[in-house]
Amino acid sequence: MFLFIVALLLISLCLDWYAFQGVKTITAGWRQGSRRAIYWLFRLIFTGTSAALVLSFLLADTAKGIPSFAQWMINIFITLFVTKLVFAFVLFAEDIYRLAATSYHAYENDNTGKNDSTGESLMPGRRKFISSIGLLMAGIPFASFIYGIARGKYDYTVHRQTLYFDELPEAFDGFTITQLSDIHSGSFDNADAVQRGIELANAQRSDLFVFTGDLINDLASEITPWIPYFKQLKAPFGQYSIMGNHDYGEYVEWNSPAEKAANIEKLKQQHAEMDYRLLLDENVSIEKDGQKIELIGVENWGTGFIQQGDLDKALRGTEKDSFKILLSHDPSHWEEKVKNHPQKIQLTLSGHTHGMQFGIETPAVKWSPVQYRYPHWAGLKTENSRSLYINRGFGFIGFSGRVGIWPEITVIELRKNKSAS
Repeated sequence: MFLFIVALLLISLCLDWYAFQGVKTITAGWRQGSRRAIYWLFRLIFTGTSAALVLSFLLADTAKGIPSFAQWMINIFITLFVTKLVFAFVLFAEDIYRLAATSYHAYENDNTGKNDSTGESLMPGRRKFISSIGLLMAGIPFASFIYGIARGKYDYTVHRQTLYFDELPEAFDGFTITQLSDIHSGSFDNADAVQRGIELANAQRSDLFVFTGDLINDLASEITPWIPYFKQLKAPFGQYSIMGNHDYGEYVEWNSPAEKAANIEKLKQQHAEMDYRLLLDENVSIEKDGQKIELIGVENWGTGFIQQGDLDKALRGTEKDSFKILLSHDPSHWEEKVKNHPQKIQLTLSGHTHGMQFGIETPAVKWSPVQYRYPHWAGLKTENSRSLYINRGFGFIGFSGRVGIWPEITVIELRKNKSAS
């Protein structure tokens, strides 16, 4: 993490320098006093933000997670970093043209790179128009990130998915499931907004409610003030939950293993306080009209993360040909273990990725930086007659905002494939 932060800061400082060239081009015709004020303001905002980010982490108490000051520095740093990146991209595109033009003129002037009569460089200067266009384009992500921090992180969106299965019992044809994932209660800062999200989830009136991990950021105490809120989530066939990687307290320093274990036990009790049945490598039968489906829950298992879940243990007691729904926080578990498991699990519900809380989702384009870590990072994937649905997350962490990837409430409707009857 330390090396990552150092590398990020070095890249940011390079972007500062590059963006500064564009600022100098735009302000070239201004009065000297105005230019000097803009230059100092630029240095203060960009370099100062990087310094404050480092300082906030140095002063952070690693036993309490990310302090609020550091969180805001992260927000500002990421916003400005992406803004500078877009600005620099436009400047870089112009520089490619400038270098190409210089090479061409140098070839015509016997490779000297200078005008034969004046001795001046043949490289074209930066154009104020291009720098102004770059600054205007950089304003788009800047405004988007400001919205994402102020409102986007609570812009709850319902995603509906109807899935057809051959093996689904007739009694469950039309059965609905509401899924939440990645609540990250330690990040919330607006109780009214969270309440609106809970009411929207309850308004779906699904038959079953499931939660697929990461109730907290690090500490069980983070969910304590939010228990009355999430306890409101009810469904006729019950509320079930599992644990995610953040629920194990892996990202803070503990005074002893016993203190860490006590934190996990407290969190398990809090699931019960919210009337959630926590599934820890186990299964339950959901019965309706004399027929049943199997609901299976595993502890966290993820590539590069905690691998505590035991799928074989969780499947014990289930019937080989029964219809199975698996709750597994990390979608890499499905890729590595579930989709080719000897026992067919028709549907897996996951979360974890958050869609990185930043990206573009339109009918024509679906992109997020998280796709370079998880090729399938949100929504439905079907392979080998087994389906995986990845929820984009209800909360947020790290970056206190969402841009383009809005917090999700999933509603899945199970339908019987009539052709299989």
